[in-house]
Amino acid sequence: MKIALIGYGRMGQAIEAIAKERGHEIVLTIDVENQHDLTKENLRKVDVAIEFTIPASALDNYKTCFASGVPVVSGTTGWLDRKAEVLDEMKKHQGTFFYASNFSLGVNLFFALNKKLAELMKVRPEYNISMEEVHHTKKLDAPSGTAITLAEDLFEIHPGKKSWTLDTPKSDDEMHIEAIREGDVPGIHRIKYESDIDYIEIEHSAKSRQGFALGAVLAAEFSADKKGLISMNDLLNL
Repeated sequence: MKIALIGYGRMGQAIEAIAKERGHEIVLTIDVENQHDLTKENLRKVDVAIEFTIPASALDNYKTCFASGVPVVSGTTGWLDRKAEVLDEMKKHQGTFFYASNFSLGVNLFFALNKKLAELMKVRPEYNISMEEVHHTKKLDAPSGTAITLAEDLFEIHPGKKSWTLDTPKSDDEMHIEAIREGDVPGIHRIKYESDIDYIEIEHSAKSRQGFALGAVLAAEFSADKKGLISMNDLLNL
């Protein structure tokens, strides 16, 4: 495949290395210095675009790709308050949009584990639920998109929690998320069920960015002949 990389930070560079290992070609690289090169003309030579930028620029990037007929794989988080707008634009151009809050295969298995544990614990009101996520200091959004996905999946199943907060919960149905930013941590997510006598905790800890990068390339391969909104559940058949 011929790939456009939109965003060439540490994630973009990791994706580039894995894409080349898998026999793909990077034909367009976009970063802050050459944003003006993201044009329909340049996108004509592209099979798929992989987008890892920031919320402020992501929506315009998506729209340009949709209008150019290029499938988009995006790992940018922090823009979901405008999700309806993005999906409307995708539908308008009969486009393809693969979105995941986290492309790690392990994290997506962790999502499934989170749902299973919530199902087991929904009849155990004596256990309070909390979450902690740790990321590097350059991560802009808090809580992480992964943490929000974990929380929303949990709320759909467990009747004891209905919303999350970064502050001290004001009611029993609010779940506290502790968002920690330190060092160069790729990502740690913990969910704890705690009672007066014990606690149960599940955790996913990324050792590097390689898992995220591989997942993004697999998503690009999967998206090539698809239409509409696609997720890691589709890719992993979960």
